Amino acid sequence: MANSSQSKLINLFDYETAAREKLDAMVDVYLASGAADETTLRRNRECFDRILLKPRVLTDVSCIDTRVDLFGQTLDHPILLAPCAYHKVFHPEGEIATAQGAAQSGAILVASTFSTVSLEEMAKCGARLWFQLYVNPDRSFTRELIARAEEAGYQALCLTVDTPTLGSRDRERRSGFALPEGMERANLKQLGTRATRAQHHKEGGAYNILDPSLTWDAIEEMRAWTKLPIVLKGILSPEDGRLAVEQGASGIIVSNHGGRNLDTAPATIEALPIVAEAVGGRIPVLMDGGIRRGTDIVKAIALGANAVMIGRPYMWGLALEGADGVARVVQILRRELEIAMQLLGSASLQLITREVLWKASNRT
Repeated sequence: MANSSQSKLINLFDYETAAREKLDAMVDVYLASGAADETTLRRNRECFDRILLKPRVLTDVSCIDTRVDLFGQTLDHPILLAPCAYHKVFHPEGEIATAQGAAQSGAILVASTFSTVSLEEMAKCGARLWFQLYVNPDRSFTRELIARAEEAGYQALCLTVDTPTLGSRDRERRSGFALPEGMERANLKQLGTRATRAQHHKEGGAYNILDPSLTWDAIEEMRAWTKLPIVLKGILSPEDGRLAVEQGASGIIVSNHGGRNLDTAPATIEALPIVAEAVGGRIPVLMDGGIRRGTDIVKAIALGANAVMIGRPYMWGLALEGADGVARVVQILRRELEIAMQLLGSASLQLITREVLWKASNRT
């Protein structure tokens, strides 16, 4: 895309508008839609807008520090790329372009089990990578998948725990979403075409890939299989936050799967402070769902997150500009975060606490 076109894309909502105009209607619906009546999908965004910030003045904000430490790694900023499936339906280079964009922007990419490029190919792109895992009923295959990720240099295992089956994604089903000819779930070739090519909502929405029998016992089992940190993605309740700590998880991600699983569940920013309180700082807490502005990142950190993940926004960037679009989306968010920190009088992430949030008691 020409520089003149890029200059018109100054925030993530601009990227959304431009990408949705470009994408095939079926692909657009797949990315944009949520579960059932999409109440939770809308709420993810609306709840951020209801939280107000309290600016402070006359503090030294000449040097802004957005660094954060996660599992022994120091990141330049707290923005990670959440696992999203099927990147080749958005751009011909698929996850290769995404990984290249992640490397450009210094963002960790959490590579999906359902990628259209193998995890080994992504690892050649120079990005920091985590691997998102859907546990398969075939535990030997699951163990091999984890070993492949570890051998390829992935730095953490992101275990999705909120999807024993897919949600009731009505809009997606009406669109007839399916992988085009020539595309497949590249990490699942050993399971045959039933896994790599099955239509999206056949067989109860599980493609014979997701394991509805998964329990907390699997965490201990996987800890014996890998030395990688195990981060549980899909925690919404304080009870599960406490259990994650007790069962030895390395971290958690407060997530409602982008509003795509259980409709009328709370927005992640609503659940975040309750879950973070239950965890009590014993392990890192990340969150995703509805992040569109740098101020959203501030609000998440203030309410207990160590870092955040974005999903749909970087996919819009990928659709429009490939690797450069992915990088640009992250860069926009990071710059907005820096601006918000300066205007709040918070020069580092460690200074972002609940004190930056406006409360009714602040009124004079």
